[in-house]
This record gives sequence, structure tokens and C-alpha cells, in this order.
Amino acid sequence: MRINTKISNISGLQLFQLFRFGILFLISIVFSKSQLSTGEIGIYETFLLIAGGVSFFWISGLIQSLMPLFKGSQAYGNSELKRNPLLFNSFLILLIFSSLAGIFIFVSNESIAGFLGLHTDKLPYLKILVAYIVLSGPNNLIEYIFLLKNQSKSIVLYGIISFSLQLLFVTVPILLGYDLGYGLYGLVAVNLLKFFYLISLIFRHSKFQVSFLYIREHLGLATPLIFSILLSGSASYVDGFLVSNRFSEASFAIFRYGARELPFVVLLANAFSNAMIPEFSGKINLETSLAGLRRRSKKLINVLFPVSILLLLTSKLLYPIIFNPDFKESADVFNIYLLIIVSRLIFPQTILIGQKKTRIVMFSSFVELTINIGLSLLLIGKWGIEGVALATLIAYLAQKLLMMGYLSGKMHVKISDYIPVKSWLTWSLVITVVYGFVRFVM
Repeated sequence: MRINTKISNISGLQLFQLFRFGILFLISIVFSKSQLSTGEIGIYETFLLIAGGVSFFWISGLIQSLMPLFKGSQAYGNSELKRNPLLFNSFLILLIFSSLAGIFIFVSNESIAGFLGLHTDKLPYLKILVAYIVLSGPNNLIEYIFLLKNQSKSIVLYGIISFSLQLLFVTVPILLGYDLGYGLYGLVAVNLLKFFYLISLIFRHSKFQVSFLYIREHLGLATPLIFSILLSGSASYVDGFLVSNRFSEASFAIFRYGARELPFVVLLANAFSNAMIPEFSGKINLETSLAGLRRRSKKLINVLFPVSILLLLTSKLLYPIIFNPDFKESADVFNIYLLIIVSRLIFPQTILIGQKKTRIVMFSSFVELTINIGLSLLLIGKWGIEGVALATLIAYLAQKLLMMGYLSGKMHVKISDYIPVKSWLTWSLVITVVYGFVRFVM
């Protein structure tokens, strides 16, 4: 397969994340058209929800902290230049965390089933779920090994092959008339293949030798990030609780259907941030790295802002068509969430993580959650579910401003060094004006 040689690490990782999203979306479409009942599809979604809920924060924290360590750890120095045990020990940490998550699910499954309101005493397909959690956690390392080794084409090729296999292994049993369990067995089988492939990659690029010095260093850097991601991720649950507590089930449904950013904006922004972290670690020319971040983020800004503005103008027409007329009011919430792009496409956290300043990232996430809760309680009485969405928008922006302030005050990095200020301010003003027009005029 011939892949464009212009693919960079950043675009490769972005394409990989888009493949992931696209395949999950295709699987949901196939399931909706199959013989599976709505209840069985609900079990599948619950399966993924539980697996993601017990792992998203530590996977992201461990992966993000690996990026700067690869180019400069106390234990191994610059691992880009030699084959050493760094990747093996990173794999070992991920495997331990995923095993602990699997054990937690196995031991607590009855409590989790009760909390989720399932009509069973235990979680359905419990053993398959545990196997999936244990295997899938470490597998997230694969694409980042390619990233760290500057093998951008391999990221894309691996994404095409692995997600195509996932689509086949999960949907073919269902299309042949078998029940959901066989589709879930297919999901585990794909992850088992990926796990063996991961072992082969580690064998090729690393040494199988345990280093407690590196493990301590990695966990020390990762812990603030893990808590930061956990705090940020919990904000949506807090918002949902506040709305469900104050309003009817119908209003809660309207809020949930609107309270979402554009998936590809989040995916592209997060992939961009993760791919850029190594540029700010190790022995670097900071001025060059900052200029690269500014130049490349400008491209995202010039593409993703117009798309968001187009959706702002059409969301009230699209929501009743895509869902049904009962969800027309969800567009008002969705439009506020579209404005989060203003803070989403600036990347002070990329510099801070690359420079191993993870404590300020954790502190800013705590401030974000505090502002979100406080403003939600203040605004929900005046503006209802839109007030909760507005609180989230302000909290996200406050988090980025806090990190930008730290970079400026403590590290003497000017905003204009890493943000294309003119483009960002212009598009931010345009999308705000368009929002005002849509909300108060249209």
C-alpha cells in the first residue's frame, strides 16, 4: 500500500484517531441495522462505557508522560538514540494498571451493575469485559511507539489494518446471526492480536529489564496528569447530575444530546497536542519548537473554526432531522459547546507537559472543575440547561488562561510565541458574533 510521504507524525496520529472514531461509528450503524435488539445494543454501549470509564484517565496520563521521558529520563537519558528498557517498563506500568482495573471490575461488578441500573445482578459478559480491559490498555502504546520512532506511515498503516480487523471481527458474527457475545469475543480477539504485535515491537525497540528507578520517575510525572484528566473528565458527569437533579428526564435528554463538542475537533486537537509533546522535551531549541507549535496550530485553526461556524448556522435545522423534533432545543446547548473550540485550539498544556511541568496542569484542572461546579449552580437557575453549558465553556477557557499565565510569568514564554494570535482572535470573534446572531436573531 502506497502512503503519501508527506504524512507527518502529527497528521499520522490525527488520521489514526479519525479511523478509530469512524470504525466505532460504523459498528454502531451495523448493529442498529442488524437483528440485535435495542437492549443488546445498550449492553454493548455499556460494555464500552465501563471499559473506558475505568481506564481513560490513567491511559492518557501514562501515555502523555511517556512523551517527554523518551527524550530525556533520569534513568536512560535520550532513548531516541539507543535500545534500552524504557519502552518495556512503560508497557509494564500500563499492564499493571490495566490488570488492576480488570480486577476492580471483576470484584465490584455487582455494585457497578446496581449503580448503572442494569436489570441483572452482575455485569453481562463479565469475563469478556475483564479480558478486554486487561488487553486493550497496553495496546494504546503501539501507535505512540511509532510516533516516538518517527514512523508516521506505520501509524497510518497500523490504524487501517487494526481498525479494519476490528470492524470485521465485531460485526461479521452479528451479521451471520450470532448473538452479541460472539461480537465481543471478536473484539477481544483483535486486541489479543494487537497485544502480541505490541510484544514484538517492544522486543525490537527495547530490552526486557525491569527498572524501578524509571518506574518511579514515570509514575511521579504521570500522577498529576492522571488526576488532571480524571478531574476534567468528571466535569461532564457533574453537569449531567446537576441537570438531572434540577429538571425532568426530558430536559436531561435534551441536555445530553446537545452537550457535546464536535468529535473530530477534539480528536484532531488532542492528537496534535500529544504528537507535539516530544518537541518540547529533552535538549531542544525552545524558540524553534514554539514557532512550530504556532505554525501548525494555525493550520488547525483555519480549518476547524469555519467548520464549527457552519454547524452553528445549521444546527437548529439539522438537529430535528438527525434526531427528531423533540430535540430541537438541544441545538442551543450544542451551539454553546461549539464555542469551546476557542480554548480547545490553544496548546499551553503541550509545552508544560513536554517541559515536565505536570503539577500546574493538575492544578489548572482542579480550578476548571471548581469554576464549572460553582458557575453551573449560579447560572442554572437563570438560564437553565444553557447556563450549565455556559459554565463549562467559561471553565475550559479559565483552565487554558491559567496555564498561559504560568508560561508567561514563570517560564517567560509569551503568548505570541506559540499562539497565532491574529488568526485565533479573529476566528474567536467571528464565531462569537455568529453565535450571538444564531441565538438572539435567528
